[in-house]
Amino acid sequence: RQSSMAPRTRAFTRNKHWGNGSNDDQFLFSMGSKPGPVQIVTVCKEDHSFALDTEALARVLLAPEVRDKNVVVVSVAGAFRKGKSFLLDFMLRYMYRKDDENWLGGDDEPLTGFSWRGGSEPETTGIQLWSEVFPIQKSDGTEVAVVLMDTQGAFDNQSTVKDCATIFALSTMTSSIQIYNLSQNIQEDDLQQLQLFTEYGRLAMDEIYQKPFQSLMFLIRDWSFPYEYTYGFRGGEDFLGKRLQVNETQHKELQTVRDHIHSCFSNISCFLLPHPGLNVATSPVFKGQLGAVAPEFKEQLNSLIPKLLHPDRLSEKETHGNKVTCRGLLEFFKAYIKIYQGEDLPQPKTMLPTEANNLAAVATAKDQYTKNMERVCGGDLPYVAPDSLEEKHHFYFREALHNFSKTKKMGGQEFSNRYQAELEKELEEMWQSLSKHNGAKNLFSAFRTPAVLFVLVCLLYVLSGVLLFVGLSTFALVCDCTLGVVMVSMLTWAFIRYTGRYRTVGGAIDQAAGVVLDQVRLMAPRSELLVMSTTSAQVTDMTSIYQHLKPLLCLLR
Repeated sequence: RQSSMAPRTRAFTRNKHWGNGSNDDQFLFSMGSKPGPVQIVTVCKEDHSFALDTEALARVLLAPEVRDKNVVVVSVAGAFRKGKSFLLDFMLRYMYRKDDENWLGGDDEPLTGFSWRGGSEPETTGIQLWSEVFPIQKSDGTEVAVVLMDTQGAFDNQSTVKDCATIFALSTMTSSIQIYNLSQNIQEDDLQQLQLFTEYGRLAMDEIYQKPFQSLMFLIRDWSFPYEYTYGFRGGEDFLGKRLQVNETQHKELQTVRDHIHSCFSNISCFLLPHPGLNVATSPVFKGQLGAVAPEFKEQLNSLIPKLLHPDRLSEKETHGNKVTCRGLLEFFKAYIKIYQGEDLPQPKTMLPTEANNLAAVATAKDQYTKNMERVCGGDLPYVAPDSLEEKHHFYFREALHNFSKTKKMGGQEFSNRYQAELEKELEEMWQSLSKHNGAKNLFSAFRTPAVLFVLVCLLYVLSGVLLFVGLSTFALVCDCTLGVVMVSMLTWAFIRYTGRYRTVGGAIDQAAGVVLDQVRLMAPRSELLVMSTTSAQVTDMTSIYQHLKPLLCLLR
């Protein structure tokens, strides 16, 4: 059954899914369309390839009111037909009605939100996000953005092992709270299915000694042994401790699985949830009405979701101690999806968030360098002396590299060095562009060629007159000929700049003028040195003369 979220209109004062209150009205009117599930990752059935809908993901995560907030991603994953979407819809109901004590709703109210239905066939494909991101304020005053994620069920008759591993890995790597939805018990194969992803965490810890994933919650559905372990978090904690216990009598493989799970997740918990009742499991017309749900299931649901989504229990998405915003989460999805667009599953090391971390650090360093240099010579700012500009470049260049180096990244130093080399290359390219942009603001640079030619004309004219005056008519004639060539060059240059034709000739004239200017610049320090040496010699001579005349001056006195 496809979900249908009836939008609120002015004629209705209450919609059963949204509850009461004008905030819902304002949201729906401002959105212009009703919220619903958004498909962000799709699986092609023919070649089992994965595609990320970047535009759809951006519409969810880049909304102006949430894009710069730290993000909390609550994901539900596990085998198909185990009630993942059903659970998420109760989370949605709580998010919209959390201020209402009776947030579960009425007995006859259908459950809507993420698409779900009864039966044995799978419903959800790929990965979906709820289109609305929920801003939640914590008790310390900080505000976070909560994203709800639904995933394709694993191990159906349409999915390969690669499909299941990819969906689970993507949801685990991008979520801050991964709910592992299991039925009746935690079996050994359930733990072994986690082993692939815990192996990635083990590899990461070998290099940076940091757990790659955050919170993992085992949600045991249809728990039938409350006389052994009671429903809820307390019984779940005792049960999980028994299941993940490591002892010497276990086989080495079993010990390894448990050690890896502990080493890869910062926080592990468990909740035991009772069966919702036979009316729910066997009725073909059940639409989520609470009247058909077992009372103990509703009781435990009313305990689970408020605690799970309590503002102070929500853990923000982090990578290596750095909190991720909604904008940053989009970049992580882009980086991760590239890993899975090959034919075979990648090696465990390539699935760690090494590329995303380093790319994010490179982007931050480039942005910092660009902003600093733009304040010096960007836009309509006046021309800056080349020496001063180059000094600023070296300072901000080193600062950008320093910030890149101090950012915590995964993959080790050798892996990070490749991205640092790429960053240095891109910063040098940006510097060349900024330097040319600054040079274009120099008026003399724009009129360099005509200025050089004009100065040559004046010098040759004066030199020709001087040579003719002293009787060196032959040399004066050479100056006159050279003067004529320079004047013709000046007129030709003006014609080329005006018409835009014969650019090769114009380039040759510009190059010749540049050579003349460079020679003058080279001669200037030599002339200065000659003057200094001559002055020094004169001072030395005057000192010597004074030393000889000093006795005579004393006698005259």
